[in-house]
Amino acid sequence: MTKARMHVLESISRAKEPLSARQLCERYAQEHDPATIYRALHYLEEKGSLDSFILHCSEHGTERYYVVHAGEHRHWFHCEHCHRFTDLGLCRFDTLVDQMSKEKGLSVTSHTFYATGICKECRDKGF
Repeated sequence: MTKARMHVLESISRAKEPLSARQLCERYAQEHDPATIYRALHYLEEKGSLDSFILHCSEHGTERYYVVHAGEHRHWFHCEHCHRFTDLGLCRFDTLVDQMSKEKGLSVTSHTFYATGICKECRDKGF
């Protein structure tokens, strides 16, 4: 595995919340150019080591965020004020997606869900 791929995978593995390519490019600006980081992310996701989702943030714009593929589908909450993520846990939508698929005659192969709003800490501070 290349040094860039190892750096990316280690960073995302240690992170407590999803990381964007921009964050990784900033973290490794001295060691790897942005194209190398993007290629490493693409490779790791293609090989099944990472999962990603796209999120629109009022401050950061639309970005793809990455998490380690843990073999289980998870969902996230994003705070619009502090921009932290909260893991909502394992997917609870599988039954609903299966039901809707049958009703509409669809074959759903994946789905994405994230929630945005204000986290408890920010709400307690009056935001």
